[in-house]
Amino acid sequence: MLLDAWFTQPEFSHGIMVPLLAALMAWQRRTAIAAEVATGSWAGVVIVVLAAVGLFIGKFSALFIVQQYALVMAIYGLVLSFTGPRIFRLLLPALAMLIFMVPLPAFLMSSLSAELQLLSSKAGVWLIRSMGISVYLEGNVIDLGSYKLEVAEACSGLRYLFPLMTIGFMMAYLFKAALWKRAFLFLSTIPITLIMNSIRIALIGVTVDRWGPQMAEGVLHDFEGWVVFMVSMAVLIAEMSLLIRFEQPRKTWRSAFGFDINFTKIGSIKGNTLALPKSFVVGTSLIVALAVAMLTMPQRAEVIPTRTSFSSFANQIGPWTGRREAMEGVYLDALKVDDYYMGNFLPTRDSSLIAGASAIPLNLYIAWYDSQRAGQSAHSPRTCLPGGGWRIEDLQTHRVANVAMNDVPLVVNRAVIVNGEQRQLVYYWFQQRGRVVTNEYMV
Repeated sequence: MLLDAWFTQPEFSHGIMVPLLAALMAWQRRTAIAAEVATGSWAGVVIVVLAAVGLFIGKFSALFIVQQYALVMAIYGLVLSFTGPRIFRLLLPALAMLIFMVPLPAFLMSSLSAELQLLSSKAGVWLIRSMGISVYLEGNVIDLGSYKLEVAEACSGLRYLFPLMTIGFMMAYLFKAALWKRAFLFLSTIPITLIMNSIRIALIGVTVDRWGPQMAEGVLHDFEGWVVFMVSMAVLIAEMSLLIRFEQPRKTWRSAFGFDINFTKIGSIKGNTLALPKSFVVGTSLIVALAVAMLTMPQRAEVIPTRTSFSSFANQIGPWTGRREAMEGVYLDALKVDDYYMGNFLPTRDSSLIAGASAIPLNLYIAWYDSQRAGQSAHSPRTCLPGGGWRIEDLQTHRVANVAMNDVPLVVNRAVIVNGEQRQLVYYWFQQRGRVVTNEYMV
């Protein structure tokens, strides 16, 4: 599952390098490790057992993230069961590095990507305006008059953020300075990514305004992405150089960075030899037994409910008459729905609804997902609405009078959204397996 994420999700393509970087970080402590005796620890076996519990929870709750963190925990447990606490403490930064190889869950990725899209769009538009170019921003769509640029998920900055944070963590570990300086170096990767991504968006906007829409497409677009990442790396190195200047006593770059690549010392390091600790034998046996159990366990068959396609959905509901609308392909690609209905409804002329209602259509949107298996997540309006330029002014749960779902009163989210002078009222909820859920994270 991790390999699939590394090779198919550009935001996590750096993941394949993380174990190698972690091994390199461990190699930096080889002299100190060789001076210690591997004693083993039964606490490592306890961690392996907890990892096994996490694996089963992740497997049966259909959450990749739980299974993948269970894998990292199992590695921690095996290392501790072999080395003992003293060597484990020396290896802890390298082991912590492995967390960066685990992709974020889909629902968290969607929320984070949406927030970064909006922040980058706002900052990029501010830079474009500072260059004397007229531009209008609506959500994450930048309107230059002759051309509209959509700051898509691919341009949110996550493709820079995760690799840069990984490298920043390694640089902070190797940086021989005060703890606050190392923490500052690592945390600065977040604003660096945001600023550089905003500059990239601004450059695309300016070049499109000067030389046409072809400047926002193809090889040039990808090349700009690589340049931005390399510049971000350069800024991180420059930041570390600046921090070195304030070190007392004054240090050289080599002494402050502390990166040892002298492989000629390998033969001169004599480690301690001993029989395999019993704790490691037990921990490894548990892992093997767990692997056999998971491979031989029968696969659960997913049951997709029988249903009628939305193509036959009624356009007449009581006194309301609807007209079906089609959604653009770019949105369907992002939503990944298996079926949907979207239409605008108006009350019939002879209905007894309030006067003036005929001028205000009621939009109905229903998304259907055949599966909610691991790695898939329904899009929430709370994430999608801001991308269209709408700001959620008020959000609270609301009990709908005289309406029940399986004999349970229907409780929905009631959101008031604002876009300039426009205001709309939105009710939304999620239905799963006969239940109504309002919290996106619980979904």
